[in-house]
Amino acid sequence: MVMSWYKTAVVPRVDTARLLPTGGAGLVLALTLLNVVLGLLPVVFVLATSAVVGHVPLAVQGGVGSDAWDALVRYFLVAAAAFGGQQLLTPAQTALGMRLKRRVNGRLRDRMLASTLRSTGIGPMEDQATLDALSEATRQMDSDTITPGDACAGQLALIARYVRLAGFALVVAVVSTWWAAAALVVATLVFRYGQRGGLRKYSTAWSTVVGVRRRAEYLRDVSMGAGAAKEMRVFGLAGWFADRYEESTREMLAPVTARRRRIYLRPYLVYTSVGLAIAAGVLVVIARLAVSGDIDLTGLTLGLQSVVAALLLGEYYPEADVATQYGMQQMSALREFETRIDDAQEAAPPHGRTAVPDGSTTLRFEGVDFRYPGSSRVVLDGLDLELTAGRSTALVGINGAGKTTLVKLLTRLHEPTAGRITCDGVDLTEIDVALWRREVSVIFQDFVRYELTALDNIALGAAHVPVRREAVREAARRAGILDVLERLPLGLDTPLSRAYEGGADLSGGQWQRVAIARALYALDAGARVLVLDEPTSALDVRAEAAFFDQFVELTRGVTSLLISHRFSSVRRADTIVVVDGGRVVEQGSHDELLAADGHYARLFRLQAERFEAGLDVDGDEVPADMATATSGTATGGRL
Repeated sequence: MVMSWYKTAVVPRVDTARLLPTGGAGLVLALTLLNVVLGLLPVVFVLATSAVVGHVPLAVQGGVGSDAWDALVRYFLVAAAAFGGQQLLTPAQTALGMRLKRRVNGRLRDRMLASTLRSTGIGPMEDQATLDALSEATRQMDSDTITPGDACAGQLALIARYVRLAGFALVVAVVSTWWAAAALVVATLVFRYGQRGGLRKYSTAWSTVVGVRRRAEYLRDVSMGAGAAKEMRVFGLAGWFADRYEESTREMLAPVTARRRRIYLRPYLVYTSVGLAIAAGVLVVIARLAVSGDIDLTGLTLGLQSVVAALLLGEYYPEADVATQYGMQQMSALREFETRIDDAQEAAPPHGRTAVPDGSTTLRFEGVDFRYPGSSRVVLDGLDLELTAGRSTALVGINGAGKTTLVKLLTRLHEPTAGRITCDGVDLTEIDVALWRREVSVIFQDFVRYELTALDNIALGAAHVPVRREAVREAARRAGILDVLERLPLGLDTPLSRAYEGGADLSGGQWQRVAIARALYALDAGARVLVLDEPTSALDVRAEAAFFDQFVELTRGVTSLLISHRFSSVRRADTIVVVDGGRVVEQGSHDELLAADGHYARLFRLQAERFEAGLDVDGDEVPADMATATSGTATGGRL
């Protein structure tokens, strides 16, 4: 219990205090002094108004112009100045607190981005617990509502509250006794513990439902977003998603609501009873001192006002409580996320710092095993494969055979569980990962459609070099997309999204050609390895055939790896490798594999039969002239 309290209350508060210097020493000092003054002004106000009340009888008796009247006016002016000072300085406190929040949040956004990108692989970003921590750390930051920056400002705002409590306690100690003052502080802190402690316990309830909340937010975003708008309407999915969103929301709120009742119902009655009992005892002490004549009217007023004002400090602090609790909770999530990223980095093989070999770029997979983190299923099992320098190798196999996983290992998004991958005999782990990735140009099956200009979408293939407009045009021309892009409203400078002024969208096939151009631009920038993972899946049969008619020319002198489920594509490769069960089961040229009449030949015939029936492998209709061209496939004819 003690350790849990320490982790949820003390550690995050310390973390938040450590953030304060990122806001700037001058700003933090100014806010600290301002909060001290704001803490003292209410005490001065109570002192002055109590003196006013104490001097009223003498002032009335002496009349206007008497010393008592002049003293009453002076105390009144002091009270008015203290009150006015609070009204003037409170907006300044808010403004400076907002400035501190912006500075701290800016530093934290940089820190989050650096932590996210610190992992050279994508393993941590596929881990459920890591994603939950990242979601919790960024959720409020994205909406700019309750952030660690707010926690820093709120933590400094607590200075004003506790300076005020100390001042009122000192007044009570002077007016009555020190133990009465101590008892008043205890009563106030009992109320604060019930309020602030309850908030802390309640807020931690949300951390237990982060995964469910992420699912609910996903369902909401899909329902309201543009990406699924067509299918939502055509398939009538609105009701289905609404029901699932409601179910997830209820599942998220049920444990939180139950815990809220446990935290705030019975404990509230206990804390209130204890606090009121102590406060009543202090008031009785002050009243007896007044009755016995030990304190005058001014002392009685001082005591009563100080007790009431101190007890009010046991309430909820709107400027600090929610901000510090939920802001500190995000800091805890950020620490957990950073720890998981660091642990993943430490667990990964050491990343070398040598340059890429200047050789011929022959790549070898030597006894490579791989299973995804947290999974017992073996994806690659002792895989041996050579990608010959300057030649094209095609990889085929059924879904789940490990083809795309092999690409992730080659690009070092994951590291082999066992075995190694070499480039000209040098283990990839001995090569600087950033330098290696500049050597590899990839078209992923799930390539990204950046909401940027057409020029940027292609030039991102080699972001480490200055953009060369003519090289971009040449890459677009070779990918067969230049004419389309030049007809856009702003040509290559057109944003590829209708969400922006002057923007335009492309078809699926056109986007795929942009991705191909991106990979070709990387080759022009110096990449020596080309990986094409289903590069024409969004193209129609004619466009695919035209592209692969140029494939040999596009990959001339480049070590290339082609992954495709369409055998009309892979047959043009120099070497075809069949993967099954995470192992290489066949390899050779198209003609050699057909002659062997093995796994490849069976798959080839199945596809040929579909083409002869007028359908391609995806079930789409094939033009009659292309279907006719597939005749004789069983004996090695062309698809």
